Amino acid sequence: MEAQEIVLDAMKKAGEPLNAGKIADLTGIDRKEVDKAMAKLKTEGLIESPRRCYWQAK
Repeated sequence: MEAQEIVLDAMKKAGEPLNAGKIADLTGIDRKEVDKAMAKLKTEGLIESPRRCYWQAK
């Protein structure tokens, strides 16, 4: 599984908005990789930010 898929899956399972640090903790993926994955997911329109620095799956 790619980092993007893992990050998106973690967001869906959490059921609440998460920041990148929490996603890194939950998935075990390096924070820089989480940031890259989130940037791609944002560009693709798969995640949204309900409040500053927190993200959730659409």
